[in-house]
Amino acid sequence: MAYLKLLRPKDWAKNLFLFIPLFFSGEIFNFTKLMNVSEGFIGFCCIASSIYIINDYADIESDKRHPQKRNRPLASGKANTTIALAIAFILFITGFLIAHKIGNPFFSLLCIYFSLNVAYSFGLKNIPILDIFIIAIGFSLRVRSGGAIAAVNITIWMNIMVFLLALFMAAGKRRDDVLLTISSGINMRKAMEGYTLDFLNTLLALLSAVMIVSYFMYTVSDRVIERQETSRLYLTGIFVMAGIVRYLQIIYVHSDAGSPTKILYKDRFIQICIILWMISFYFLIYLKRNSFFHILNF
Repeated sequence: MAYLKLLRPKDWAKNLFLFIPLFFSGEIFNFTKLMNVSEGFIGFCCIASSIYIINDYADIESDKRHPQKRNRPLASGKANTTIALAIAFILFITGFLIAHKIGNPFFSLLCIYFSLNVAYSFGLKNIPILDIFIIAIGFSLRVRSGGAIAAVNITIWMNIMVFLLALFMAAGKRRDDVLLTISSGINMRKAMEGYTLDFLNTLLALLSAVMIVSYFMYTVSDRVIERQETSRLYLTGIFVMAGIVRYLQIIYVHSDAGSPTKILYKDRFIQICIILWMISFYFLIYLKRNSFFHILNF
């Protein structure tokens, strides 16, 4: 069980970003492309899990001082370091063999993702601002990887939105770390010296506003309207706004943004927003003229 926990299977949800280009292109039901992206998803999960193990290995001592992270397999001593690194190596080989089978540019993007995150684990995570930007770049690479596998062009607005969303969640997590540092009196990571509660509150407010505007700019852009054959995508913005506002509520009111994936798995409000957002997109993109929104003449 400890070795399974090392892989952080719950965090594999982040790799679902590979399917975003396929979904937005209206080709999610293209079986061949769906299988290709699914294969890429497995390869990405293997590489991501190998990175999680490497990161846990690099953070053993600091994790021992953290109230939650001290329960991680390596920090708690429940998993053997040598075996853990061997598992990471196997996952590394498996992931890149899958990527090699799929071919370029996915293989190259995965190499960039792996290299960037190893650098993050062994030093870059200690540099304030750069640490959250690297996290955001990782999500952008996921989307670009999905687009590369499915042979779908990624719009500028999609790139911007994904990057801003990831940056927003990373900033929320850092805010949680600041609160933990204040309450415990222990600085859990070196990068926290570059963050304050006021700074992160301002950053979150700024990012949420820019993100909402960017989303609406995406939905009303001429290229997207022409590509999706509908001018009604702006209607889906209500679910995006509701999800962002709920996340801000979790951060500011409940002071709990330690793990975005944990929130995704547990918060019913955000889950409902995502489901309704997907359903609305399905009607607008996949059913088009037969959609509920067209019948209402929105």
